Amino acid sequence: MGADAVALRAGVHRTTVYRRWRDVGGLLADLLDAAADDTWTPPDTGSLEGDLTALNQEVYDALAAGPGLTAALIAASFRSPEAAGALSRFWEDRYARCAVLAARAAARGELGPPALGPGAVRSLLVAATAPVYQELLLLRSAPDPGLPRRAARAAAAAARAGAYR
Repeated sequence: MGADAVALRAGVHRTTVYRRWRDVGGLLADLLDAAADDTWTPPDTGSLEGDLTALNQEVYDALAAGPGLTAALIAASFRSPEAAGALSRFWEDRYARCAVLAARAAARGELGPPALGPGAVRSLLVAATAPVYQELLLLRSAPDPGLPRRAARAAAAAARAGAYR
């Protein structure tokens, strides 16, 4: 999606878009930074596997509906330092918000001591969600409704086995 397409959808002249954002990377950076103000919270299903499955389902639903915006954000991050910084900030915010998944799992005795640190939580989340992104965004595979649960189950099993300690 280019700035011209954004202007058309917004019903404004393209110079309005270019005046505010010199390129799509800047526009996407502002979009990502604005997302930090949302009220999204990670799911709470009562189990680590359930929480990861619900999280994966959110990602799956968004990508299965059409990976256009996500692909544009990632592509822009390779061309625009502004977009790259905004994408990094967005993911760090999401990882921080998701730390509660591991804390709840530890409190339920699903992980055993010690509690997972921020780096381990990030590794757990990447392991859980990466197959969904890989299949739908990178490989453009046909949607597979069982993928979110399978990927979550594998990541939760690895966490229970101590893989992220």
